[in-house]
Amino acid sequence: MKKIPTGIKSFRKLREENYYFVDKTRMIKDFLERGSEVTLVTRPRKFGKTINMSMLSESFDITKDSKEIFKGTKIMDTPYASELNQYPTIFISFADAKRDKASIVSTIKDQVLKEWDRYVYVFDDLSKYEQNKHDFLESRLMNYSNGNLEGIVDSISFLMDKLKDYYHKEVMVFIDEYDTPFIEAHTKGFYEEVRGGLSGLLHNSLKTSNSLKYAFITGIQRVAKENIFSDLNNLVVCDVTDQRYASYFGFDNDETRELLEYYGLELNNKVKEMYDGYHIGNGDIYNPWSLLNYVDTK
Repeated sequence: MKKIPTGIKSFRKLREENYYFVDKTRMIKDFLERGSEVTLVTRPRKFGKTINMSMLSESFDITKDSKEIFKGTKIMDTPYASELNQYPTIFISFADAKRDKASIVSTIKDQVLKEWDRYVYVFDDLSKYEQNKHDFLESRLMNYSNGNLEGIVDSISFLMDKLKDYYHKEVMVFIDEYDTPFIEAHTKGFYEEVRGGLSGLLHNSLKTSNSLKYAFITGIQRVAKENIFSDLNNLVVCDVTDQRYASYFGFDNDETRELLEYYGLELNNKVKEMYDGYHIGNGDIYNPWSLLNYVDTK
């Protein structure tokens, strides 16, 4: 019997380690066919945002070989199977950007540096100007003692430019839980101290970069205070009322019934009353975290 994937965040781990799998891979097809330069999907907590972002990243990342983990999935029955591992890809998560200001700032820097380190070879043979910019950005990213985001707004866009130069392809960018540091900073009373740097980081990579292919962002909400996306006119927002991507986050009735039956349970009225609390797009959707915990505890 397959393991219950409660809390699993890695698509590769989900597929390689015999966890129960609900196939959402046709989301990749929709993403490519829509061709929206920047897409923001907002969903409540524990709705599978991170695992879907991991799936998107694994599917496009040119540094990986993902044929085995996508073997037998729905996307492989489409013409878009040829897009597997064809793009330089940046995947960043701000899910852990919480607590105090120093922790939030260090988490953001760590996430950017993780991608810099993964692609360190694209920084070889820089021009004198590019080397100066690289050294400036690197010094700001590695300075954890100053507790601010000053000087790093070009750190993602600079990496994007170098990736495009190296691979001669535009870059896929995936940012998970983009709003966590904004919400935490607002709640803890230092919003203004991080807003400018974080907004600039998003703006320069998602709006003004000439190296962007497509970007997909997730969060709980669209941050409205001072409208950080005011000049991001290439942004498509898909909230819980929107039909676009509605079926890919959470489980529908058929997926829920199949899941429960696999583990010897049934989708009866009591289960529906307890867990069918969401209407997304034009369909009923179950929270996967709640269902998986029900399966685990019976």
